[in-house]
Amino acid sequence: MTPGTLFCFAHRGYHQRASENTLQAIGHALEMAVGGIEIDIWNVGGQLLVTHDRRLGRLLAGSELITDLRPETLRERPLPCGNTIPTLHEVLELVSDSAQLNIEIKGPNCANLVAKTIRAFISDKGTTFDQYIVSSFDHHQLYECLRLLPEVRRGVIVSGVPLDLAACTAPLKAYSLHTSLDFINEHMLADAKQRGLKNYVFTVNNPNDLLLLAAQGVDGVFTDEPQVVLDFNARVLASGITN
Repeated sequence: MTPGTLFCFAHRGYHQRASENTLQAIGHALEMAVGGIEIDIWNVGGQLLVTHDRRLGRLLAGSELITDLRPETLRERPLPCGNTIPTLHEVLELVSDSAQLNIEIKGPNCANLVAKTIRAFISDKGTTFDQYIVSSFDHHQLYECLRLLPEVRRGVIVSGVPLDLAACTAPLKAYSLHTSLDFINEHMLADAKQRGLKNYVFTVNNPNDLLLLAAQGVDGVFTDEPQVVLDFNARVLASGITN
């Protein structure tokens, strides 16, 4: 198959220039005109905070579980770039309609708050549901999102190659299948495509991997190096050959 362009999700924003998942990192990615932004959320004390790790120690000092802390405690601590952990609402405000936003549910008890937050934002701003994808390894929470927020697309994340390939997406009425680069599998990709799903792969930073995935008909990637993906797409377009 002839390689085509790949939709580019900036993974946790552009964290080569600012701490991941911060408004600053997301802002840098938006300046690059990427197609999408990917963020991670946790329910901490009834607030949806945009952060990846379940426990302190990597970006913030400490060793506590973040769900054992008050949201205000987390939000007052500066990250390495000087920014602080934002809320989902703050990210929605920043991204607005500039890019697609993939909201990955990391922790428990998020689905109801996600539905309320997105509905309230759209009602207030007059925007649409079309630019959002809610994704998770937690397929139970995705099922809750289907029930509470059917207007927003669902991305099913898997790490591995299930015996039934992409069948888990059917009861979730999913829009996309998000698969790990470490377990890329032609049968998995083909099954997803046959089901009408988009194939998005994480986390892809190497141009040779981009070429391989594009040749396999993958639709897009999550990347820590959005400029690498944008440069790849520019070369494909310059060649005059796309899928």
